[in-house]
Amino acid sequence: MQEPVPRPGILDIAAYVPGKETAPGVAKVYKLSSNETPLGPSPKAIDAFRGAAGHLELYPDGQATELREAIASVHGLNTANLICGNGSDELLGLLCHVYLSPGDEGIITEHGFLVYKIQIKGAGATPVVVKEKDCTVDVDAILAAVTAKTKIVFIANPGNPTGTYVPVSEIRRLHQNLPPHVLLVLDAAYAEYVRRNDYEAGIELVSSNRNVVMTRTFSKVYGLAALRVGWLYGPLAVIDALNRMRGPFNLNAPAIAAASAAIRDQGFVGKAVEHNLTWISTVTEELEKLGLKVTPSVANFVLIHFPEVDGKRADEADAFLTSRGYILRAVKGYGFANSLRMTIGSEEANRGVIAALTEFMGAQQ
Repeated sequence: MQEPVPRPGILDIAAYVPGKETAPGVAKVYKLSSNETPLGPSPKAIDAFRGAAGHLELYPDGQATELREAIASVHGLNTANLICGNGSDELLGLLCHVYLSPGDEGIITEHGFLVYKIQIKGAGATPVVVKEKDCTVDVDAILAAVTAKTKIVFIANPGNPTGTYVPVSEIRRLHQNLPPHVLLVLDAAYAEYVRRNDYEAGIELVSSNRNVVMTRTFSKVYGLAALRVGWLYGPLAVIDALNRMRGPFNLNAPAIAAASAAIRDQGFVGKAVEHNLTWISTVTEELEKLGLKVTPSVANFVLIHFPEVDGKRADEADAFLTSRGYILRAVKGYGFANSLRMTIGSEEANRGVIAALTEFMGAQQ
């Protein structure tokens, strides 16, 4: 019997698998698998969401004007250079479908966000994976992989699941050595958490060049993961091209209202960042005391590496933690077969994971 058949390559794509959310049989669960903020959204964002709920019969503003103006105001940008999407995932996909064709290549790094590879393949192009160095993007490896077929380069900065970052000097060096027709995509989903003098999310580079874009999200520090809101800052020509492919009402009205209020409440954002700075330091220190290796992170999560010893491996630690209600993220798909990623959570959750891993490591001596 004949039936519709996807075009070649689609069924070769491995679907994205989110972090698990449940621990069967456990009364209280601490979900630390998706890098969600433990502080939740700003109360002002919640109020704005509720206010928008009274007009659900109306189509949203297809240009997300209120949100673009709020982003522009906070970051000092021109609204014409902004486009908003259903999460930054939608925008990453649009970039691939607009700038890649069959036969083209898109460069990604070995521990980069899995969506890059999915969208490159979805556009019919070929993902080229380059090695990282010490869990960090290697600019020289990227430049060595550039060919006449390269049309796009994706960099998550900070990286996920590593939590490492590339200094702005290296990002500039990368850009200076890329052909002008290659689009450099700086995915800065965790930029708000970074407190390093040599880091820059991408605004400066985008502002002075025609082949660089920066993507951001409201799913992390702003606590609006349920609403799926992302944004991109780019040259006018790129924004124009993406708008021609973007769905006419890709953001819903409550999401626009909540995100607009959230980004204007920078005082609340500051509290979330301070909570993260305090606890990422504490968690890292306490886990290292247990003999576990933790990759230094500037984001809101840590990558924990387990010993290659029976009884102490990541799979066994994951099962042990899950049985106690602590849900971390297995990261085999990112190239870490014996590691877990832990989101920095509430004080109760963080202390609970430390105690559980103390028990786990001690019980296996």
